[in-house]
Amino acid sequence: MKSRDILLYSDTAKSADALYFGGVNVPDPFIALSVRGRKFAVVSALEFGRVKRDSDFAAVLPLESWLEKARRAWPRQKPGPARVIALLSRELKAGPFTVPEDFPAGLYKELRDLGLPIRISAGALFPEREIKSPSEAAAIREGNRCSAAGIAAAESVLRTCRVRAGRLIHRGSVLTSERLKVAIEIACIEAGSISDSTIAAGGDQACDPHNRGSGPLRANQLIIVDVFPRVAATGFYGDMTRTFLRGRASDAQRAIVAAVRAAQLAALATIRAGVNGTEVHRRVSETFVARGFETRRTPRGSVGFFHGTGHGVGLEVHEPPRMNATLDYALKKGSVVTVEPGLYYPGVGACRIEDVVQVTGGAPRMLSRYPYAWELR
Repeated sequence: MKSRDILLYSDTAKSADALYFGGVNVPDPFIALSVRGRKFAVVSALEFGRVKRDSDFAAVLPLESWLEKARRAWPRQKPGPARVIALLSRELKAGPFTVPEDFPAGLYKELRDLGLPIRISAGALFPEREIKSPSEAAAIREGNRCSAAGIAAAESVLRTCRVRAGRLIHRGSVLTSERLKVAIEIACIEAGSISDSTIAAGGDQACDPHNRGSGPLRANQLIIVDVFPRVAATGFYGDMTRTFLRGRASDAQRAIVAAVRAAQLAALATIRAGVNGTEVHRRVSETFVARGFETRRTPRGSVGFFHGTGHGVGLEVHEPPRMNATLDYALKKGSVVTVEPGLYYPGVGACRIEDVVQVTGGAPRMLSRYPYAWELR
């Protein structure tokens, strides 16, 4: 089968495909393409030496020289990436190019106006990204080591708090979600990663799974801590969640936490190559129902378990595959997924427990590690 000629135009912070393709961080949008399986990059002098030294590209071309060629070819037009790509296509006898679904629309139109045939990828541009090599799995494990460092920082802060009138006091001041997130994110930086959009949400705020949390945290309430940092050296993510409570839990809160942990163990016992992700999700849902936890819609939103059981993680924090009620998809050996059941009941609280595993032919391989103790007195 003839290999596709591929075209990318993005920076590697926005495009995991660009980082995967070239294996090097480039902070500004750049041209990357493959022609009959050979990879090329066009970068400015600012990036040229580093990309030539550190990347997986077979050839690295100077942007300035190609802009000058475009200026001579179209003397009345301002040179830009579209005309550079057109010249490269002509010189390398390349095309038609396949581009990702998020390829810049303006550049796509310019290329079509210049007569270049462009195909938009149906689905993932690099579906092979789903299967993680040993080195990629190790990079995700490192991401989860950073996640664990952030979670440990949160637990340490919560353990050292004093309780005053139902509020948590840390170093003489009321502990807020914002202060707890600062402690988490500093720990992640010190571990070698950047944690953005960290979640540290308590009480009813935590009943909205993507509420990052704000304002004072209180004693005797469930606090969800979800940390998904990106490792600076590799670009791979970790993604872990633990739930804590500083003080004394109610019977209802203990029942929620016990059910979530039981559901996670049920999912872990089900995950293996060839099993459908919907089956994993069904096992989680059945565990909750058997323990009396109902999922329902209310005028103010859903309660119970109303999100997927897990998603892929790698160069993106959310990537294929998915494990939920609707996507009919068999898990593949070597894929990496989160396992993160949760329960959410305003007035009582919320709990989510999340770990990351690699799918094998048998029991999944754990890529995250942190204790499950949650009631901190």
